[in-house]
Amino acid sequence: MSGHSKWANIKHQKDAADKKKGKIFSRIGKEIMVAAKQGGGDANANPRLRAALTAARAANMPNANIERAIKKGCGELGDVVFKEIVYEGYAPGGVAVLVDCLTDNSNRSASEVRFCFDRGNGNMANSGAVSRMFTRQAHFVITGEWADEEKLMEIVLDAGAEDLSVEDGVAEIWSAPGTFEDIAGALEKAGVKCDEAEVVRRPEMTVEITDAAVAKQVIRMVESLEDLDDVQMVTANYTLTDEVAEQLDSEE
Repeated sequence: MSGHSKWANIKHQKDAADKKKGKIFSRIGKEIMVAAKQGGGDANANPRLRAALTAARAANMPNANIERAIKKGCGELGDVVFKEIVYEGYAPGGVAVLVDCLTDNSNRSASEVRFCFDRGNGNMANSGAVSRMFTRQAHFVITGEWADEEKLMEIVLDAGAEDLSVEDGVAEIWSAPGTFEDIAGALEKAGVKCDEAEVVRRPEMTVEITDAAVAKQVIRMVESLEDLDDVQMVTANYTLTDEVAEQLDSEE
């Protein structure tokens, strides 16, 4: 269970959205609604709902928001109709980008996503052109006193974790999507608080950005996509060199 962690290095692509709790709660709330609509409101019998609730707890989402989302999904507060769509494309520098959406208006979401790509000097791609570069993986991020390889190894190894790395006070755990619940349960039982706990898309290879100007373009485009109401998740396969990351930090 080894591997160089890039989470801290590429966190620029997440920071803007993660500072907006309202956006995070809206994103998770929509996922809870869809999960409840498809599989019912009983988390014990609905794996997708259990995963969404784990993500909600990691984000400190209020219980009232969670309960309301479940009721909406189950039709108790009106019918909910969301379509799942994945848009694919490229940002400057040849960076591959996937945009996961949950929308009640596919024409609107397609238009808004395309506008972000065009304005960001990127371009949309055909279905499958980019998604083949990513695999779905369970992903956990832990900071603080529990960001310790020996401590975490004892907890998650038997639960099915495939990759554990600790770098700069940040621990990352990766595993197959089917092990998400087992690992989440093992961490919860041990009292480990996760900063992130979701099934995400992991790039099989990354593009290292060595030019700060290109990095700014990519980050700006990713952030504009994340700001769209219909967007659930934006995944891009880039990393920054330490020099570029430090330059961007100094300019903030």
